[in-house]
Amino acid sequence: MSQELPRTFKVITLWLLLGLVVFLGVQWWLHQQQSSRFHSDGGVIEIARGPDGHYHWPGSINGRQVDFLVDTGATSTAISAALARELQLDVLGSVQSKTAGGVVAGQVVRADVALDGGVTAERLQIIALPALGERPLLGMDVLGRLRWTQDAGVLRIELRRP
Repeated sequence: MSQELPRTFKVITLWLLLGLVVFLGVQWWLHQQQSSRFHSDGGVIEIARGPDGHYHWPGSINGRQVDFLVDTGATSTAISAALARELQLDVLGSVQSKTAGGVVAGQVVRADVALDGGVTAERLQIIALPALGERPLLGMDVLGRLRWTQDAGVLRIELRRP
């Protein structure tokens, strides 16, 4: 019995290490995939469509790193109510918002948004919705300020002024 216990620990340890290696490998692969989808150079940002069919723009809200889902059909930028609470964003008021799932009640909050590539929106009014998933939506309140085109699965944002 005393010889089986150390052998059992060795087997368990081996499986845990193997699981850790697989986990770290998948995380590295996901990071590489994200990095290859976003490119910023010389006043032009290019974002390739992700495997889910959406454009993802890395950035931050009040300094917290997030991965925005670019939503050209959204009037306003939106985050989950849970994220708004976590960031301790001040509530400016209530709002009714039309979503794909119907009309939902949310709150208007204010935050600083910084997008990779140098795009910022300070003191932006954001809608905090209770049923929104963990990925914030980047709406036309930010996108409408930019010159952008979409072609062949690439969103191209021009930062230079004419």
